[in-house]
Amino acid sequence: MDKILVLFILVIIIAGVLSSIKVVNTGYVTLVERFGQFHRVLEPGWHFLIPFADFARKKVSTKQQILDIEPQSVITSDNVKISIDNVIFYRVMNVKDAVYNIDSYQSGIVYSTITNMRNIVGNMALDEVLSGRDRINSELLKVVDEITDAYGIKILSVEIKNIIPPAEIQQAMEKQMRAERDKRAVILQAEGQKQSEIARAEGEKQAKILQAEAEKEANIRRAEGLKQSQLLEAEGKAKAIEAIAVAQSSAIMKVNTAILQSGTNETIIALKQVEALQEMAKNPANKLILPNETLSSFGNIAAVAEMLKGTK
Repeated sequence: MDKILVLFILVIIIAGVLSSIKVVNTGYVTLVERFGQFHRVLEPGWHFLIPFADFARKKVSTKQQILDIEPQSVITSDNVKISIDNVIFYRVMNVKDAVYNIDSYQSGIVYSTITNMRNIVGNMALDEVLSGRDRINSELLKVVDEITDAYGIKILSVEIKNIIPPAEIQQAMEKQMRAERDKRAVILQAEGQKQSEIARAEGEKQAKILQAEAEKEANIRRAEGLKQSQLLEAEGKAKAIEAIAVAQSSAIMKVNTAILQSGTNETIIALKQVEALQEMAKNPANKLILPNETLSSFGNIAAVAEMLKGTK
């Protein structure tokens, strides 16, 4: 009987010793009370508690935690009922305050977020709510973080997951979006047509300019060619006149030479005149204008010429 009692006492002592050893995992802390009052916070590792005196009240995570808030109905300032759901990212910074200052810090975070979200969104129109997510998030973060600071919670971020307007509003928004898309398509098509017409007009303008430049160049070349042709023709005529003048001068010199050699023989003079006239008449460019008395003397000159030939 004594042995059984001793064994029972040993079992109780061993069980008490084992239960007094407390192991805390990484990422968690444990709040310990001694005789019902807060004693200390156990960090990760193993710790020894006094049996029947120390009590591990609560194990709390010190990691960043996520709290998903279910969709809530909210009425905007223009009396549109919408549904909004949020996600809260937070961390427990003070375990003692989180356990003793509020019964459930997670419920405190949820209700603080819901009530303040309704206050903020209630002062905004639907269009402002749909386009102002960042504004709502920042205002919620500021307000909720100030509230939860009292029970040792740090709010890291507040994010709106979805904003769901009523079905008729969604249909109206879809129609508006389609109208905007159609409008943009028409504008883009008009811009494309405008650019095409401008490009075509520029092309026609450049073509006309090039055509005018080509015609101008052609006219200049034609004028240059005509000018060169006229110059060559004038030079030819000048050379022809010069040649005629040389021939006439040679004929006159011959006549003068004959006169000097033969004295004042009228017959020889007449013959030389005839020869000079024949030489001048050979050129088709020469025109001879003779007075009537000269024409009347041609018969005598011809007769004299025939007589001289007979004499030879």
